Amino acid sequence: MMINNKPISPKLPVFMHGADYNPDQWLHDPSVLEEDIRLMKLAGCNVMAIGIFSWASLEPNEGEFRFDWMDGVLERFKNNGIYAWIATPSGARPAWLSAKYPEVLRVGANRVRNLHGMRHNHCYTSPVYREKTAIINRKLAERYGDHPAVIGWHISNEFGGDCHCDLCQEAFRAWLQEKYGTLEALNMAWWTTFWAHTYTDWSQVESPSPHGENMVHGQNLDWRRFVTAQTIAFCKHEIDSVKWANPDLPATTNMHMIEGLDYRQFADVLDVVSWDAYPTWHQGKDDVKLGASIGFYHDLYRSILRKPFLLMENTPSQTNWQAVSKLKQPGMHRLSSLQAIAHGSDSVQYFQWRKSRGSSEKFHGAVVDHVGHEHTRVFRDVAELGGTLADISAVAGSSTPAETAILFDWDNRWAVKDAQGPRNSGLHYEDTVLDHHRALWEQGVMTDVIGSGDDFSPYKLIVAPMLYLCMEETGRKLEAFVENGGTLVTTYWSGIVNEHDLCHLGGFPGPLRKTLGIWAEEIEGLYDEDRNGLSLLAGNTLGLSGNYEAREICELVHAESAEVLGHYTDSFYAGRPALTVNKLGQGKAYYMATRLGDDFLLDFYRSVAAESGAARALQSELPAGLTAQLRTDGIWDYVFLMNFGAEAAEVKLDGRVYTDLESGEAEESVVSLQVNGIRMLKRAAARE
Repeated sequence: MMINNKPISPKLPVFMHGADYNPDQWLHDPSVLEEDIRLMKLAGCNVMAIGIFSWASLEPNEGEFRFDWMDGVLERFKNNGIYAWIATPSGARPAWLSAKYPEVLRVGANRVRNLHGMRHNHCYTSPVYREKTAIINRKLAERYGDHPAVIGWHISNEFGGDCHCDLCQEAFRAWLQEKYGTLEALNMAWWTTFWAHTYTDWSQVESPSPHGENMVHGQNLDWRRFVTAQTIAFCKHEIDSVKWANPDLPATTNMHMIEGLDYRQFADVLDVVSWDAYPTWHQGKDDVKLGASIGFYHDLYRSILRKPFLLMENTPSQTNWQAVSKLKQPGMHRLSSLQAIAHGSDSVQYFQWRKSRGSSEKFHGAVVDHVGHEHTRVFRDVAELGGTLADISAVAGSSTPAETAILFDWDNRWAVKDAQGPRNSGLHYEDTVLDHHRALWEQGVMTDVIGSGDDFSPYKLIVAPMLYLCMEETGRKLEAFVENGGTLVTTYWSGIVNEHDLCHLGGFPGPLRKTLGIWAEEIEGLYDEDRNGLSLLAGNTLGLSGNYEAREICELVHAESAEVLGHYTDSFYAGRPALTVNKLGQGKAYYMATRLGDDFLLDFYRSVAAESGAARALQSELPAGLTAQLRTDGIWDYVFLMNFGAEAAEVKLDGRVYTDLESGEAEESVVSLQVNGIRMLKRAAARE
C-alpha cells in the first residue's frame, strides 16, 4: 500500500533546495542577478523564496507599484528551471505607511507606541494595516498567481509578538465576551476575587502589563490565546488576499520562535507547515543533546499537519546573531540538512542566498559569500547536498510511521512558566520534554509531537511530561487511551490546573487520578545542589535494578490502585513511592514522581518502548550518540542513520536486506559512520 503524500507542488515533485533571495538589494547591478542564475544551477538549487521584505521596492509610494524587477526575476527562473515561493511583504512595512498611518505601529505592554523600524513592528488588528496588506497582496496574486515559475505563497515572515494598542484592547474584550458571555463567567474563570481583582465592566479589562495587572494567571493565559487567534486571523486575511487568484497554490508561513504563538492552531489555515532552524552546533564535546532537540522540533512541526513539512530556513554556515557564531565543521552541513529530511521535511532551504552588503545581517551565513563566486567551502557543501537531494528524490512525500507521541500543549507550557510554586528558579518544562524525547530519539523510536486536542488512537505509547494544565476532557481521553491498550507515561506536576489555570479540587493529579492510580499529596522543590534518589524494587515489571539520582522536584504520592516500582532513598519521605505503574483496562500508565536523569530515562524507555510494541527505525542496539529515523512510502522503507557523537561508530543492522540509498549497492551487516556522518539505507517495507 502506497502511503506517499501528494507533492507540495506538482511543478516540483522532488526535494526543494534553495534559499531566501533578495534581488531587490541588487537592482543597481543587473550583472549580479544574471550571475545568481548560474550559481543557483551550479549549487543544485531549484527554488527560491522571494519578496519577503520587498514592500518598499514593490510599492515605493502609496499606490505606486513597480513589478518590473520581479517580472524579470521570475522570467529568468522560468527559463532556467527554477521556481519561487512568492512572499507577501507584510513582515516589514515601508516608511511611508508608518508615517501616514501611525496606527499600524505596535504599542508595547508599557502602552508606548513604537517608532518606525525593525521587523514585525505592526498591529495585526489595525484596519488600515489589513487594508494596505490586502492591496499589495492582491496585486501580487493578480500578476503572479498563474506564473509557471510560482509554486506557492510564503505568507509574511516569522509571525510573532503582540500589540497593546486601543484597537487590540477592544478586540481582546470582544474575544473574551464571545468566549465567556458574561462578566460573572469571566470573573469565575480568572478567580478575580483574589486581591480584589473583580471586574464590574468590560471596559476595565486590559491586556497584562508590567506596570498594571500581570498576576491573574487566567488572564495571562487568555491574552496569549487571544494573540495567537489574532495572528491567525491576520494570516488568514493574507492567505485569502492571494489564494483567490489560484486556489491550487499552497500557502505556508515560516514558523520560528515558539514562545509567543500556539503554532498548532495554524493547522486550519495553512496548506503546508514550514519552520526556520538555527542550532548552535559544536558547543560541547558532542552534538547529541542539540541534535536530539532539533529532532524534537522537526517532529513537532511535522506533526501539526501530520505530513511532510518544509525546512524554510537554516544557515549554510553560521549566523551573525547568536552569542558565538561558529562555523559548521566538515560533514555537519550534510548531516544537519539530511536530519530534517529524516524527520519528514521535503526541503532544505537557507537564509540566505547571497550575503547582504549592509545592515544587521551582512555577516549572516549565505550560499554566496561577499567574494561572489563558487570557490568557497560553503558553496561546495551546498552544491554537494544539492546532488544528494536529487539522488534521493524518491523519498520526497513519504511518511513517518510514528506509533509514539509526546503530548506538548502550548497553553500548558505558558501555564507552567506562569506558575508560582515549588521552584520559581525554574521548573524546566521544556528541558524535561526534550529529555524524554531524547531518550526515545537515541533508540530510533519515531515520535510525533501532538496536542491534547489531537486523535490519540494511532499511538501505542504517549508520553506527557509535566501535564500541569490538564482539562477534564484530556483526562477522559487519556483514560480511554489506556483502557484500550495504550501505554501512558507522565510525571510530577501533572493534573494540577484546568484550562483556566484554576487548581483541580479533590486531589491531584485531578483528571488523571484514576488513570494513574495515585494521589499526589505534596510536592517539594529542591535546591539546585540537592539530590534525592530512586531505588528500584527487586523483581519490578520493568526489569530494571539499582539506584538512580533524583533532583529538582520530589512529589509525595500515595499509591491507590498503582503498583510501586521504586521508592525514594532520602529525606523524611525515604521509602515512599517515586515510580509507579497502574493497570487500567488493557493498558497501563507509568508515573515518575521526581525528575530523573538521562541514564534512567534511557533505561526506562528501552523497556517501555519494547513493552508497548512502538515502532523503531531499526531493530538493533544503537551506539551512544547515534540515532535512526525512518520514512516509508509503503513499498520501501528509508532508514537514516546519523552520528551526532564525538567519535566514529558502527551500527549492526537487524538482519533485513539493505541497500545504500545513494549508490544502490548492497549493504553489509555492519555500517560505519564517521563523526558528523550519515548513512541512508533502503529496505523493503513490511507488508501488513
